[in-house]
Amino acid sequence: MPKRFKNKLKNLPEAESGRSDTLHEPLHKSSRSFWLLFLCLIIAGAWLTIYIENRGILNGTSHGLSSEELAYRIEQAARKEGIAQHLPELQAIVKVESNGQSEDVFQSSESLGLPPNSLSVDESIDQGVSYYKDLLEKADQLNVDQDAVFQAYNYGSGYLDFVAQNGGKHTPALAEEFSRIHSDGRIVTYPNPVAIESNGGWRYDYGNMFYVQLIHNVLNPDIPDSEVSLSPSA
Repeated sequence: MPKRFKNKLKNLPEAESGRSDTLHEPLHKSSRSFWLLFLCLIIAGAWLTIYIENRGILNGTSHGLSSEELAYRIEQAARKEGIAQHLPELQAIVKVESNGQSEDVFQSSESLGLPPNSLSVDESIDQGVSYYKDLLEKADQLNVDQDAVFQAYNYGSGYLDFVAQNGGKHTPALAEEFSRIHSDGRIVTYPNPVAIESNGGWRYDYGNMFYVQLIHNVLNPDIPDSEVSLSPSA
């Protein structure tokens, strides 16, 4: 072999096998970092899931929202529908219907013809606020009072027509008569303080003829919570 060719061989780099370790070492480090990051993400995701699932328990609700978050969402929906001035009334409805505890906070499923508690919290808020707006508009057209709107949220919009045909103003007697008609006179026990004070603790088995009083109790800060909620039976 010529001398010049031998000298070139001496100057060649080391064999490929000698370089492979150097090339693969950064790849091994990168792979370890990737799997470490992946494991951290799995752990973080698991903790987040546990937190979300238990948040409702910590807040005492089935939807996991704090009272402040729930109030904010209701306000957003009210502003969207253009009835922000009725926000205290909407919050009172939630207090009476569910005390803000259930997923269907406005108990508005039935206003869509659905079984009770069929809506998520966001769906319930949107429907409840929208339905209340519809009642306000119909009441304005029929020239009936605000208390009729409250009772209609519980009875349905037909109550507004009933009030319009009977003087245009809600009264406890009208609410009782409407419930008696639609329940065929069936009576159920109702041990709420407002009912006990009124008649010893019963109501007709259609809606709640004391609904307006319950709403006014919420709007009155001096009334205790025990005289507010419809729970366990609306």
